[in-house]
Amino acid sequence: MEVSRSKVPPRPQRPAAPLPLLAYLLALAAPGRGADEPVWRSEQAIGAIAASRADGVYVASGSCLDQLDYSLEHRLSRLYRDQAGNCTEPVSLAPPARPRPGSSFSKLLLPYREGADGLGGLLLTGWTFDRGACEVRPLGNLSLSSLRNGTEVVSCHPQGSTAGVVYRSLEKNRWYLAVAATYVLPEPETASRCNPAASDRDTAITIKNIEERSLATEELGRLNLRGGAGSLHFVDAFLWNGSVYFPYYRYNYTSGVATDLPSMARIAQSNEVQFQGQAALVCGHGRHLLLSSSLVEALDVWAGVFSAATEEGQEKRSPATTALCLFRMSEIQARAKRCNWDFEPTQANCNEDKPEKVQPIASSTLIHSDLTSVYGTVVMNRTVLFLGTGDGQLLKVILGENLTSNCPEVIYEIKEETPVFHKLVPHPEKNIYIYLTAGKEVRRIRVANCSKHKSCLACLAAADPHCGWCHSLQRCTFKDDCVHSENSENWLDILSGAKECPQIHISQRSKDQTTVTLVGSVFPRQSECLVRNVDSGRELCKGKSPPNKTCTCSIPTRAPYKDVLVVNVTFSFGSWHLSKRFNFTNCSSLRGCPVCIGTGCAWCKSERKCIHPFTAACSSSDYNRNQEPCPVAFEKPASSKTAGEGGFKEEKSNRTNRGLQVFYIESIEPQKISTLGKRNVIVTGANFTQASNIVMILKGTSTCDKDVIQVSHVLNDTHMKFSLPSSRKEMKDVCIQFDGGSCTSVGPLSYIALPHCSLIYPATTWISGGQNITILGRNFDVIDNLIISHELKGNINVSEYCMATNCSFLAPSLKSSKVRTNVTVKLRVQETYLDCGILQYLEDPKFTGYRVDPEVDTELEVKILKENDNFNISQKDIEITLFHGENKQLNCNFENITRNQDLTTILCKIKGIRTANSIASSSQKVRVKLGNLELYVKQESVVSTLYYLIGLPILLVIVIFVAVGVTRHKSKELSRKQSQQLELLESELRKEIRDGFAELQMDKLDVVDSFGTVPFLDYKHFALRTFFPESGGFTHIFTEDMHNRDASDKNESLIALDALICNKSFLVTVIHTLEKQKNFSVKDRCLFASFLTIALQTKLVYLTSILEVLTRDLMEQSSNMQPKLMLRRTESVVEKLLTNWMSVCLSGFLRETVGEPFYLLVTTLNQKINKGPVDVITCKALYTLNEDWLLWQVPEFSTVALNVVFEKIPENDSADVCRNISVNVLDCDTIGQAKEKIFQAFLSKNGSPYGLQLNEICLELQVGTRQKELLDIDSSSVILEDGITKLNTIGHYEISNGSTIKVFKKIANFTSDVEYSDDHCHLILPDSEAFQDVQGKRHRGKHKFKVKEMYLTKLLSTKVAIHSVLEKLFRSIWSLPNSRAPFAIKYFFDFLDAQAENKKITDPDVVHIWKTNSLPLRFWVNILKNPQFVFDIKKTPHIDGCLSVIAQAFMDAFSLTEQQLGKEAPTNKLLYAKDIPTYKEEVKSYYKAIRDLPPLSSSEMEEFLTQESKKHENEFNEEVALTEIYKYIVKYFDEILNKLERDRGLEEAQKQLLHVKVLFDEKKKCKWM
Repeated sequence: MEVSRSKVPPRPQRPAAPLPLLAYLLALAAPGRGADEPVWRSEQAIGAIAASRADGVYVASGSCLDQLDYSLEHRLSRLYRDQAGNCTEPVSLAPPARPRPGSSFSKLLLPYREGADGLGGLLLTGWTFDRGACEVRPLGNLSLSSLRNGTEVVSCHPQGSTAGVVYRSLEKNRWYLAVAATYVLPEPETASRCNPAASDRDTAITIKNIEERSLATEELGRLNLRGGAGSLHFVDAFLWNGSVYFPYYRYNYTSGVATDLPSMARIAQSNEVQFQGQAALVCGHGRHLLLSSSLVEALDVWAGVFSAATEEGQEKRSPATTALCLFRMSEIQARAKRCNWDFEPTQANCNEDKPEKVQPIASSTLIHSDLTSVYGTVVMNRTVLFLGTGDGQLLKVILGENLTSNCPEVIYEIKEETPVFHKLVPHPEKNIYIYLTAGKEVRRIRVANCSKHKSCLACLAAADPHCGWCHSLQRCTFKDDCVHSENSENWLDILSGAKECPQIHISQRSKDQTTVTLVGSVFPRQSECLVRNVDSGRELCKGKSPPNKTCTCSIPTRAPYKDVLVVNVTFSFGSWHLSKRFNFTNCSSLRGCPVCIGTGCAWCKSERKCIHPFTAACSSSDYNRNQEPCPVAFEKPASSKTAGEGGFKEEKSNRTNRGLQVFYIESIEPQKISTLGKRNVIVTGANFTQASNIVMILKGTSTCDKDVIQVSHVLNDTHMKFSLPSSRKEMKDVCIQFDGGSCTSVGPLSYIALPHCSLIYPATTWISGGQNITILGRNFDVIDNLIISHELKGNINVSEYCMATNCSFLAPSLKSSKVRTNVTVKLRVQETYLDCGILQYLEDPKFTGYRVDPEVDTELEVKILKENDNFNISQKDIEITLFHGENKQLNCNFENITRNQDLTTILCKIKGIRTANSIASSSQKVRVKLGNLELYVKQESVVSTLYYLIGLPILLVIVIFVAVGVTRHKSKELSRKQSQQLELLESELRKEIRDGFAELQMDKLDVVDSFGTVPFLDYKHFALRTFFPESGGFTHIFTEDMHNRDASDKNESLIALDALICNKSFLVTVIHTLEKQKNFSVKDRCLFASFLTIALQTKLVYLTSILEVLTRDLMEQSSNMQPKLMLRRTESVVEKLLTNWMSVCLSGFLRETVGEPFYLLVTTLNQKINKGPVDVITCKALYTLNEDWLLWQVPEFSTVALNVVFEKIPENDSADVCRNISVNVLDCDTIGQAKEKIFQAFLSKNGSPYGLQLNEICLELQVGTRQKELLDIDSSSVILEDGITKLNTIGHYEISNGSTIKVFKKIANFTSDVEYSDDHCHLILPDSEAFQDVQGKRHRGKHKFKVKEMYLTKLLSTKVAIHSVLEKLFRSIWSLPNSRAPFAIKYFFDFLDAQAENKKITDPDVVHIWKTNSLPLRFWVNILKNPQFVFDIKKTPHIDGCLSVIAQAFMDAFSLTEQQLGKEAPTNKLLYAKDIPTYKEEVKSYYKAIRDLPPLSSSEMEEFLTQESKKHENEFNEEVALTEIYKYIVKYFDEILNKLERDRGLEEAQKQLLHVKVLFDEKKKCKWM
């Protein structure tokens, strides 16, 4: 049966795993490995952990205590107990050999008083410091000082034990601490840490009043140790039925031996010590150590993990070393007697020699090789036990009705296999988590792997009380994860049973029809059912359910249905559906009613045969209305592990008698195998060929099934081979059974985790091989062999010597390979290959000579000189032999290697000789063996001083003659090369100029006329980007949705301020006063103007009047100086206000008239830039308008036509989408650039985007049946000098025309786009590398010179490509649609003309400059340089550079000065020099046409502004703008108030201002209160 979610897209199929690994995964049901679980890592090993109900998790490690949140992601507070700022342990504590108890400086960690009488919770901590100090602190913050403290409360020894519990005494209503501790260690080797007080030397258990300041103890009494009892190790303390219980055991801290059975001590839960007895705990023979304790209070059962001693480390551990035993608390209480066995009670009432033994609940005992901890709880009336193991596993055991243990489930494994801490802590709020502590780490683990159960039947059959089936999600989940889990019909738990799982049934109830029904529990809702013939696709039946009932479907019995062999039945319930396929092909061959009915076929009772349900018919008597299908037998699949179980008896003898025949078992090899199993396990012994049936029985955890394995091959009389299956990590007991007789024990066999490598040393070796390489890690004793994987030579098997934690092998020779190469070291376990790391091969070492120095006559020192390299040569790698005299040899003993600046010296010595001097003088050579490399090194030549004196003058004369000759030769050669280079440069110049000329005449850019919908920003974002171009932080505070805001919600202070701002005289006075303040900066002026614009957004008529007044005032200031400079800069509030006003009033004109040509310009410019090479690191391109962005170091490039195939994805699943597209890219494009062009081609072809982001897809080159993923950086990337990596290009992968590229979605989590650093390059290479790159390719042609000026024609080519689009844009700006100018432009230009007349300004140039400064400079240039203000696009730095050139040309068109450009003028000015005069004439005509238009009436302008105001109602949060304006007013309040007092007619405004301040101050006080 198949269950799927109709709205969830199907997942991509994963590649099939190798069969052995797949079998392993199926066998283990894939327990969690720790990928997503939150982990907290401490600096030191963790010694204690506790969780409070509301304040988090507390973790003690070293001398620190951390308070963490429940998710373990944040530390809330920290306590440094020993030294401030330091968590290190005062004395280093080595981890003990398990199962010995560990050491810790933290002894107690007890939260208490949580929620009692409304009081705050407290935390009691105990430390070894200060002779066993104890402190009480508030739970909420560890950094607060302690409330109470005392010394000598807990054990002061790190090895010593302490157990305690805090309780409230009902008699005196006070809080007490009952604590048991090992205050004195009699063993001398461990007792040197501290010396407790004399009064504590015999103390075992005390009660403390923890509400006293000093935690006094005298009046509360103590329970003393009996003399000679030795040390007691206390494991836990807990409360039950009015008593305090302390589980403990006698322990010798030096030898690690527990001398007697563990016991349980009991005292009264009172305000004084009242000993109530002790009882011995029996959990199997020899298990005298108690490792962990947990009270299952709801069941009145106590659980403990017991262990036998393992002597030396883990070597003596057996499959039965540890056990989980459960005891009934009532029986412990009944058998505990007050005798002086381990303690000295005040009264003793018995004479027995030893405490009475308490036997465990036999059915729940679980035997395991390495348990460390236990925690028990009750969930849905099921007892659940969590067990930690010594190899980092968390097991889960669910007890049956009679407290019978099941086989534990592995719900989590720690990758590092760290032993689990003895205490498991549940999450105090959510019962789906448990805290797992191991070593230095704490993890929050889910208590069940519900999601591994893929069907309802599997989910409920697992009988896990934490899991259930969620109908709405169609998954096995925790109850809290299920939507509508409170509805019982939407949630099925183990109490419902698997019978309630929804199942589809087909049954033939009568001769005429077959009925399709759904049985089981289903959430009631409208449902539909459909039966479809799979072969033909024809619907056989379709139905809908009546209200609150499930749909049923009836199919009439017809002869034509004989060809219906396979049908698919689907029940749909809204967002999910249930489907099942029925196959009727073999109905007639099925025997037995259950099998027949189970497959959907029909069963004839009288004829006892199985028939096709739609066509064949039984006799009428076989059908009646009440007939029910026979019960379908659902059997739980029998595991192969149970085969043969039951009749096997194990015996300690290693001989088996069968008649007169004796079978003898000696050993099994290997004794450790991996969890994948092992094919070749050899058992040795005698008489194997005499048995006809030999099986091996593996017994691991006592409550799990046995593995019964048939012998694979009896090799001979003494050897036979078995193939062992996969299993989880544990130790198992092995026995062999011959011919059904008794089972002979062979010994233990350990299943351990796969090997893990941590270090390869040395990681560099020489190409000849033979060096000794060591791998460090764990579990190396299960590998089958070690492999060196080389890209050319394939896999090379090497002989290895492996122990558990290290492997050694000799590096193989790769002499025929390239000098520098990397190989991968792999470990083979069965058919699985594990990567271990990289081993680098370098060129063989080079030796330059040797020197021989006689130290004394009996000792010779040989120094061999070698060039410096990266090899780590050890003594076992090198062998040195000195040859002297007539081929005599002496072995030289390696001493050391010294690395100097120039050379490395290898020192060896020859000792025990008699004639060291004569040997030194007759030495001939030295043989050096380095692994497989054997070299003969010659002695350094020693020339006498006389030879030097004679030879030096002669050598000097020769050098002079040679130097003169070489100089003359080089001079001629240099002249020849310079001549060749000049010719080559001239040739290159000719070629580039001719190519540039041809491109200007012939090149044509295919401009995309249909570019889809223009992505305009909405008005709100357009305005904010214009108002605050550099203050993006203001954007979000103004974008609040204001449509549903009630005007009455505005508080009184803002209403008053709004009214005050609407006083024109007041507002103008405030602006002038602010502008006179020295610290009212240009930025403040711009911000104030923008806040004012937003505040008056719905009062544009008033805002316009303010603009007029301020502009006139500005003219008054400018008239005294230079009127042509007015409005040229943004140095006043009015200038920024004018910019904002133009943006508001011209937004409609910009969108309707200018927007489309402007977007076409940006698109065309982008298209032209991407037509040529673009360097992704610097963004420089061959085609540009800006010389600063010109890529003149351009390589030769060519176009590559690709056939791109797009993978079908759910985000783009339309049938009319074309998925095979031809795309042109450049061979110099990076893979990222190719992705962008492919995406753009898809958009152009289909008119809609692909549906994924660039960083979500991969490109794959398909060559025949092979595929290769294309990446910007991979292992094949070229690394230049200084470690600079060259990005991969299309040419790098040698992709040719017509190649097929597949676009597919990444399966792994994708990362964001890579930010390339200075360590990467693309087209612009480092200078030296660029030269070497050319030098290395001389076989392709002559050296190619690069001169920037050769490529200036590319600027002109780009200009020509966009020329028509640019002119269309310019003319849309200075055109008058329908012979009408935009209202704002006409109004403001007329205003400027009127002001010029009033001021009697006769120079027409002044008015022209005013208009130019107010409209093109203040508005249009800002828009042209920032397309992201208008469109939802991203502006690149390169586009910004090109738009700056266009904006400059645009402003030059409005300039009145004639440009005098020479040949040395900047290219940015020269580019449009010929076009500017034409543009100037058009601009003059534009200004004249506006002036000649009839003037606007005041009513027309007011109507326009009123309509604009209504459009922008509720666009912005004006309250925020008013608040920001008030901040400026209050900052300069005194200055503004003084100005209002001095000016007449503003008395009322002054009163209003004071009233506003009072309102704001009151509001501030209320907020504070």
